[in-house]
Amino acid sequence: MLGWFVRLSLALASWVTALFVARDAVNFGVVNVFVAIFLLALGVGLVAFWPMIREAGRTAYQAFFRRP
Repeated sequence: MLGWFVRLSLALASWVTALFVARDAVNFGVVNVFVAIFLLALGVGLVAFWPMIREAGRTAYQAFFRRP
């Protein structure tokens, strides 16, 4: 199960990394791991702060569509 997660995260990271670094570059693997860690941290941050993000979005939506 952990292997699936690692394989999926590295596949997503390699897709993002390939946008900025050539696949045949020497440092592609290193950059790929850094991007995978960054995406993992971004996902954990979104999960951790989701209630605050949802409440801010809901407040902004209500303020935008409020009729005077």
